[in-house]
Amino acid sequence: MSLIGDQLLKSDKINQLIKDLANETEKNNASISGIKEATSSLKESYKQLMENTAKFRGRPLQYPYIGSGAGKGPFVELADGSVKMDLINGIGIHLFGHSHPRVIKAGIRGALMDVVMQGNLEPNREYAQFSQKLVELASKKSRLKHAWFATCGTMANENALKMARQKNSPAKMIVSFKNAFAGRSTMMAEVTDNPAYKQGLPEYHEVLRIPFYDRKDPASGEKSLNAFKEHLAKHEKNISCFAFEPMLGEGGYMPATREFFVPILEFCKANHIAIWADEVQTFARTGELFAFETLDIGNYVDIVTIAKTVQLGATLYTDEYNPKPGLVAGTFSGSTVSMHTGMEMLDMLVNENYLGPKGRIQDIHNQFISGLNQLNATSCSGKVTDACGMGLMIAFTPFEGKKEQVDLFLKNLFDNGVIAFSCGKDPVRARFLVPACIKDEEISLALKVIEKTILQQNLTTNKT
Repeated sequence: MSLIGDQLLKSDKINQLIKDLANETEKNNASISGIKEATSSLKESYKQLMENTAKFRGRPLQYPYIGSGAGKGPFVELADGSVKMDLINGIGIHLFGHSHPRVIKAGIRGALMDVVMQGNLEPNREYAQFSQKLVELASKKSRLKHAWFATCGTMANENALKMARQKNSPAKMIVSFKNAFAGRSTMMAEVTDNPAYKQGLPEYHEVLRIPFYDRKDPASGEKSLNAFKEHLAKHEKNISCFAFEPMLGEGGYMPATREFFVPILEFCKANHIAIWADEVQTFARTGELFAFETLDIGNYVDIVTIAKTVQLGATLYTDEYNPKPGLVAGTFSGSTVSMHTGMEMLDMLVNENYLGPKGRIQDIHNQFISGLNQLNATSCSGKVTDACGMGLMIAFTPFEGKKEQVDLFLKNLFDNGVIAFSCGKDPVRARFLVPACIKDEEISLALKVIEKTILQQNLTTNKT
């Protein structure tokens, strides 16, 4: 006897309706094909919408961005009728851009299930399926054996820290990189190395810093390891974990080498310090599913956290760090729509030509970096420097990398139709989280808008 729930998934009528809905959405969005200016008749109502949003949330939005609900690939329509090229994607949530047909179908299918939000007490089958899928993918090149869901990356990181501290109790200190970012909770703000994100919060003095990789300094790795050794000598057995981003996100999008990480990781192993890789932003973006695969350090990691691309948060961990009952729980595990769409995007990444050294992600990276370097060598000489990153995570330093210069550049870039964001400090950099669905001609368009914006700002600066 088949389950009624199976009938929802297998019904020809329902599947046809899902297909029809996705097709109608695709037709509706078909006219979105490039950057477009705002509609004059909508400007006043949009201004009022922005003012109301600022009023009720207590401060203005970072950009004058409120989506209409329509989009196509890297392009998104705003409620003023304008169309922007979205190269930040909600800080990395929308890996396949806007209104991807397969993502829409998966989302509709998830919305048909009996509950909107699944919990850790009463999960549905998607919970079990997604857990298995993540563990099977993660364990191919690591010792990770288990997965625990959370509603966001911050909560996944909170769970990771609790696991590390419980296993290595009573040790409580955390070693992390300078300029790290870990999330917005009270504890993750402590791990984050940005005073602006914790104004007025108490200092718990539980995080120890070591310098990140500096490609211009041959002794960079030695300096980081020595700083770690100094911390251990001072705090002895009170260090519970080493928490690190394989490539610093807000810290500047500067990649590090395997040779930089391995001595630090081996030192952690020798001293029974948990190794926790925070892949909330790097997951699915570096050319492999996990950055630990890209860097070939999977045999070292004890705990790995992911979010964004999979539409919810997850903490992956080895048998040794499987927590005792009661340590990690929570009412919510994730929405049914998130689980369906997250699994669909994983299938797309794994089964289509996105991963590997010759996959589409690396191809997108190479085209962007090559294009930015070409701008720096020609029309934007010296104004588009240090273009680098990993896979779909790309950044460069506009002008001299001063905050006011980069803030103005990003504002002007938005006005010209491309959305990016900042990262790093001294220098501040422009960063992009490029959607995997972007086409070659759309990369060329993005580079032209970047060039236009640099030249406009340079001309204005020279005049003043």
